[in-house]
Amino acid sequence: MTTFTIEQIAELADVSRSTVSRVLNNHPSVRPAVRDRILRVINENGYAPQAAARSLASRRTNVIGLVIPRSATVIFSDPFFPHVIQGITEACTARDYFVMLSMVTAELEQGFYNRIVRSRHFDGMIMLSSDVDDPILPLLMKDRTPLVLVGRHPYFTDLNWVDVENREGSREAVRHLIKLGHTRIATITGALQMAAGIDRRDGYKQALLEAALPITPELIVEGHFTQQGGYEAMNQLLGLPQPPKAIFIASDTMAIGALRAIHEANLSIPNDVAIVSFDDLPAASFSNPPLTTMRQSIFEMGSAAASMLISLLEGEENVITQRRIQTQLVIRQSCGAAQQTR
Repeated sequence: MTTFTIEQIAELADVSRSTVSRVLNNHPSVRPAVRDRILRVINENGYAPQAAARSLASRRTNVIGLVIPRSATVIFSDPFFPHVIQGITEACTARDYFVMLSMVTAELEQGFYNRIVRSRHFDGMIMLSSDVDDPILPLLMKDRTPLVLVGRHPYFTDLNWVDVENREGSREAVRHLIKLGHTRIATITGALQMAAGIDRRDGYKQALLEAALPITPELIVEGHFTQQGGYEAMNQLLGLPQPPKAIFIASDTMAIGALRAIHEANLSIPNDVAIVSFDDLPAASFSNPPLTTMRQSIFEMGSAAASMLISLLEGEENVITQRRIQTQLVIRQSCGAAQQTR
């Protein structure tokens, strides 16, 4: 028996290709009568839903490009990236898509665009942690490559993206320190060429302004989202004539480096320095002391980005989609609060 394509099934059932796709993927938005009609046509005529058959029928590759504009050393030394990659790959596998991972440093991005993007070896792209001046992003937009960002871009507002509530989460973290009685609060920011670094710094500032506390430039130090950056930034803060008694650190990775600097200075956490960080990576609950931190669902962020892109490719969405995922304060010993949650 001849195996029908998804387009032929759609024609026989008198529906669009995207409606057939939604039925095949158990999408809840299809009316029962339409779903039954499509399934009846499929049963009567046959349909091969495997990735290879779909690719032949639609001239698509069923490959999603995952681009991380960072070196392999950075990617595999920061627990953030494996968690978000896992979320992306699991969501893609569930929809019969493959993931092609490319680690592209700034020096290689133009060559990457020429060799890979223009060759159309994938149907769409997910980009992680792009900088505000990333040179490849305008090229992708001009080329109309189906694209979803993990982490919003502060200047390009007409892009699909998934992010967390970075600004609001940081605001809540600093408000927690204020509620504990702290008034001289510093921050170690992430990389300020990234939206996440900017948003978390701005959330810190907003919390201080709302509490009528001064914003002191010497208490804002960039840590670049790395352990070494957190270590160096903490040493800079501890070297001030009047070191801060409380610090919001914009990532757990930086906080691990900051903890080392505090221990080397023979200071006690939280008695001498109270800390709240951001991410709730697995290491946060095993650090010394365990970190109070803003939990973000990194896996969910990756999974949501993959689902968003697949919906675009399958014709289920045709408008710009932007989603922010909520954060949650997890209180442990590093902030000095009596309450402890697990």
